[in-house]
Amino acid sequence: GQERDNLTRLLNLGRGRRVRVNRRYSVVVRSLPLILPLAALAIVAIVMAWPKMDSFFFFFDYMIVSRKEAFFLHGRSRRPPLDRVNAMLSFAYSLLAHDCASALESVGLDSYVGFLHRDRPGRQSLALDLMEELRPCMADRFVLTLVNNRMLRPEDFQMQDSGAVLLSDDGRRKFLKTWQERKQDTLTHPYLGEKLSWGMIPYVQALLLARCLRGDLDGYPPFLWK
Repeated sequence: GQERDNLTRLLNLGRGRRVRVNRRYSVVVRSLPLILPLAALAIVAIVMAWPKMDSFFFFFDYMIVSRKEAFFLHGRSRRPPLDRVNAMLSFAYSLLAHDCASALESVGLDSYVGFLHRDRPGRQSLALDLMEELRPCMADRFVLTLVNNRMLRPEDFQMQDSGAVLLSDDGRRKFLKTWQERKQDTLTHPYLGEKLSWGMIPYVQALLLARCLRGDLDGYPPFLWK
């Protein structure tokens, strides 16, 4: 759209060659000095939000202030999620990973070859790398808002005989509707100083990463949001 075109012109990425991170890591190796800020930020994010670290669960659960008997986070469970908060986190992370992958592909980067997440068939490793810096402000905060503002009810989840907890069809519709509305909210980008929507953040960071890999930036400017 117009917002994306304006950002592309702002970053001078409409011109120049298309860069794709290839399977032989030639671009990755040449670009390592340029992407250290991304690596450092992602490592910090991984450590702070490591799925097996009690501190993450403690602080996340502490920030849940509504209906604690139904919404809590005592540990990370996936495939399947075993409580309502894990079900929402998994869904939010899936949506954010998809947005990051689409953003990377749109600027010519291979979302399957990452710097931090190990490559394996079917894993979009670079999208997961990019997602680490966006996870707290775009996914974790979103789930907390849904719970604390009572936007989803305990009845919006289905309890399976296997112990899995899944969003119901109605709950998924509410979740997606609110997710899309959240992406329309605006903020001032901390690096660009430009007002844009939250939905554009993965695309902007992908553009900045592509420009860093091209050598147009001395380093990758991570998205730092308070």
